[in-house]
Amino acid sequence: MPVDPSLVGREFPPTRPYTVTTEKVREFAAAAGTSYDGGPVPTTFPIVLAFEAMNAFLAAEQVELHRIVHGEQRFAYERPIVPGDVLTATLTVASLRQIGGNDIIGTRSEVTDAEGHLVCSTTATLVHRGEEATA
Repeated sequence: MPVDPSLVGREFPPTRPYTVTTEKVREFAAAAGTSYDGGPVPTTFPIVLAFEAMNAFLAAEQVELHRIVHGEQRFAYERPIVPGDVLTATLTVASLRQIGGNDIIGTRSEVTDAEGHLVCSTTATLVHRGEEATA
């Protein structure tokens, strides 16, 4: 079933507050095959929040995760993230188009700190494979 085109522009509720800790950053770095010894967190760390926001969007719209192919991810920073930050992410559906029975969904997640200041924006392209594409 195609994704509803009226979702473009819709903003979903923010994720629950996430406290960035040195331990969580080290776990993330280890999973990515690197290490973390302090300072600003790895530039791809906001995917932790963006993925939570994406999963909430998919669940709210009853889009099956097994039909999603992650096409692209970008990060644009206002300032570095550091341990001690308390962050939330708010996802907006930025674009949607159908190609060959698949939905190409563009999302934007704004990651903000406890004071509501923008820390980082992430954009993602998700391919929602249609019924025919998975058969």
